[in-house]
Amino acid sequence: MTSYFLKRVFYMALTLFGASILIFFLYALTPGDFVDTSPKLTAERKLELKAMYGLDKPVVERYFIWMKNALQGDFGYSLQYQQPVMSLLNDYIWNSFLLAITSTFFTWLIAISIGVLSAARQHSWFDALVTIGVFAAMSLPVFFVGLLFIKMFAVDAKLFPAGGMMTIGSKETGLAYAWDVVQHMLLPVAVLTLLSVGTLTRYFRTNMLEVIQQDFVRTARAKGLKEKVVLHKHALRNALLPAITLLGFELPALFGGAIITEKIFNWPGVGQLYMQAFSVRDYPLLMGFTMFLAILTVIGNLSADLLYRVADPRVRLK
Repeated sequence: MTSYFLKRVFYMALTLFGASILIFFLYALTPGDFVDTSPKLTAERKLELKAMYGLDKPVVERYFIWMKNALQGDFGYSLQYQQPVMSLLNDYIWNSFLLAITSTFFTWLIAISIGVLSAARQHSWFDALVTIGVFAAMSLPVFFVGLLFIKMFAVDAKLFPAGGMMTIGSKETGLAYAWDVVQHMLLPVAVLTLLSVGTLTRYFRTNMLEVIQQDFVRTARAKGLKEKVVLHKHALRNALLPAITLLGFELPALFGGAIITEKIFNWPGVGQLYMQAFSVRDYPLLMGFTMFLAILTVIGNLSADLLYRVADPRVRLK
């Protein structure tokens, strides 16, 4: 177990090293940057700023400087916000985590429940409705669903706030503050859950259909066990094993997918930072956020591999 873990950490380091090269050179070799695209700066001032930020150095030298600082937890300086990238991410990343973790919880809860019922009632009217709903959810664009929810539930019904994280000018604390945040996050969480649950439901339904046709499920039924026990204790546990791989990609995917959602609902997360940084070509901030997603991805993969060992004792990690 220890040797396997150390081996995977070594592979993670190699993967992140390769990702850092791709990320840095992708942005560094893109024509134009924050200084070049600013119309208010004179040519002399642009040269001064490039020298100040090290943009006048060769690209390879800039990469090694950036990599050396990144290993120390310093991903550069945001040219737009005039703050360290890590400081900005730390200010906004937890707001995005709140959306991502909450929507992940509800997505998996709904997808597992509906997927199991749909597989158990294959070819029924319920299964047909689930199939139609799954394809509908997979086909809808996020900006359309977000704006539709704002129109229906915020503007017309006035049930939820239209955007933001808390009421403007609010000085609430404690439970009142938490309830205010919950009300503001209901619509973006609903949008993220709706757009993610379709693919996951279809995945669980397919896995369950394969598992319930296997011999050990027939044996459990032949022993006279109740159908609920057969489905949830025997079939579902085995159907969940392939889904562990998806769990490793879930959070990075949600962070990427939440960029548009956060913009629509004006949620103060890293999605807002990314969109603004992209529009003005604030490459240090873009590189820092993209590297964060790469780190989150490799950590998710490692967690998925370790969870396999916990979920299935037959798997031996060497």
